[in-house]
Amino acid sequence: MIEVGTEAPDFTLDSHLGVPFRLSDYRGKRHVMLVFYPLDWTPT
Repeated sequence: MIEVGTEAPDFTLDSHLGVPFRLSDYRGKRHVMLVFYPLDWTPT
């Protein structure tokens, strides 16, 4: 279990427009919320 306040490791993902999103670009500038969403057809 990850504890509240734990700093997330840096990562890069492509946005829905294909533009890279790097977490470190926002560190200290904006709040970022990470949401882990299971696939729609999983029993979670």
